Amino acid sequence: MARRLDYSARYPLHTTKELYAALSNRDYWEARVTEMRKYSENEVVSHEVSDSGIEIVLHHILPREMLPEMAQAVMRKDMVITRKESYGPFNEDEVVGKYSASIPAGPGSLGGTIRVFPTDTGCTARFSSEAKVFIPMVGPRLEQLMLVNLVDLFRAEAEETVRWLEEQNPTS
Repeated sequence: MARRLDYSARYPLHTTKELYAALSNRDYWEARVTEMRKYSENEVVSHEVSDSGIEIVLHHILPREMLPEMAQAVMRKDMVITRKESYGPFNEDEVVGKYSASIPAGPGSLGGTIRVFPTDTGCTARFSSEAKVFIPMVGPRLEQLMLVNLVDLFRAEAEETVRWLEEQNPTS
């Protein structure tokens, strides 16, 4: 049975338009990846913006020795996570997207939806995630571990996003 978790990143001083402009900007993603290198090796693989929205592919590489023992039992080498995010076209009321994270020959799945919407003081990005690990006995514990670490990742990325937005829009 899959585990689910919602996480909301709040941007109280920034509009959906400002956040969408950041997501459309390759420099934003490069800055975010640079900041996230404090935690693991990361790179922007591709970033495409069109009339139909935004498509981004990232690689996160976690050295095997940094993985919890439970994960090391399953993973025999460094964990390469391919993360894909997509956002529909900009809409003042709401931007809808989705994300997925995959590991080659990984024994599970992680993904979800993203909703960016305005609030009275700015905007919020809500991530609704689902983790599923297809390993008897340890699957539920790994799913929970994935979701807890995902919240930490989303929180750190939101902090970097706020910093980047404040640099771009210092009067906001």
